[in-house]
Amino acid sequence: MPMRISMISSLIVCMFFLLLSAHINCAEAEWKNRAPSNDFRNIATGWEIPSEGYCDQPYIVVNANGSWLCVLTTGTGREGLRGQHVVACISDDKGKTWSDLIDIEPADGPEASWVVPLQTPSGRVYAIYTYNADDMREVLNYMGEPIRRVDTLGKLMYKYSDDGGRSWSKERYELPMRTFEIDRNNIYRGKVQFFWSVSKPIIADGAAYMGMAKVGNFGDGFMHLSEGVILKSENVLTEFDPSKIVWETLPDGDVGLRPPAGKVADEHNLVSLSDGSLYCTYRTNQGRNCHAYSRDGDHTWTPPAWATYTPGGKLMKQPRAFNKVYKFSNGKYLLFFHNNGARHYASSPQGNRNPTWLSGGIEKDGYIHWSQPEIFLYDDD
Repeated sequence: MPMRISMISSLIVCMFFLLLSAHINCAEAEWKNRAPSNDFRNIATGWEIPSEGYCDQPYIVVNANGSWLCVLTTGTGREGLRGQHVVACISDDKGKTWSDLIDIEPADGPEASWVVPLQTPSGRVYAIYTYNADDMREVLNYMGEPIRRVDTLGKLMYKYSDDGGRSWSKERYELPMRTFEIDRNNIYRGKVQFFWSVSKPIIADGAAYMGMAKVGNFGDGFMHLSEGVILKSENVLTEFDPSKIVWETLPDGDVGLRPPAGKVADEHNLVSLSDGSLYCTYRTNQGRNCHAYSRDGDHTWTPPAWATYTPGGKLMKQPRAFNKVYKFSNGKYLLFFHNNGARHYASSPQGNRNPTWLSGGIEKDGYIHWSQPEIFLYDDD
């Protein structure tokens, strides 16, 4: 009798799972064939920015006439392939339509990548980007093996536009970065620097600040070892001769913003607080993002720490993916992040980079306190 009951139970369980599978398949088919969503969080409802195929880091500034200037990294191939370069485009209707792409650097030159815009009070816009200035065709990883991806090395360069991005200076100018311990310990002993930025520069206390990720060597996860620095200029906002612009590489010393654990600290970006302090957030490969505060104009930073919703409170989760902090004119903040603890890149972005989340921030006693996260953008695919 017990065996007979067991067999009946097994049949019931099998039938349940068959029915459940059929229901899931029908639901999935209905989901795929349904009408387009009107949910603004569904990224398919947005307006597309033009590109050559690959598109990365589209950053926008608003010109004096109200038009939007967008700079981005693009190319006809995948990320990192030859032909990758930086371009601009302009919208007169708040992103619904865009002009043709305008080359800041041409596709047939050395790789130019990871462009960010800095807009000055005069309306001039600087496009700052990583440039493979020596046109290296391969570089050695940390094991001494050659790799052919060469878009995250060379010199940090910039061009400028005085007509809202419609044309760019013929001459490019170097933004020199001071070498740190991580540079001197790379396989080229600092003679070649590895770096990139996702940090749209901010203006605080009359100076411009920009986060930068220095790469120790390439290898696991492409960036095998990394840490952050901040580039600061006190005269870029007022000096019209680009050759006279002065930049500092901070913090003091030769060690940048590192993670509490692991070897990876990438994609540093920052905002200013009401008391003049700076707040920086960045990603790691430990399933957490980091944050740090500077109370002395970027010369020193608090020790590496995992980001928390409140001081000493619950830890945030973040994969090895972009997280960014924004400050608004009302003094409040937003954190764009991914709210999951995946440690490395995923073969599929589902659950790793899709969906994305926002937390709202308010300032209390010199620290940012974050709200519980809410879904911001997602894709059904």
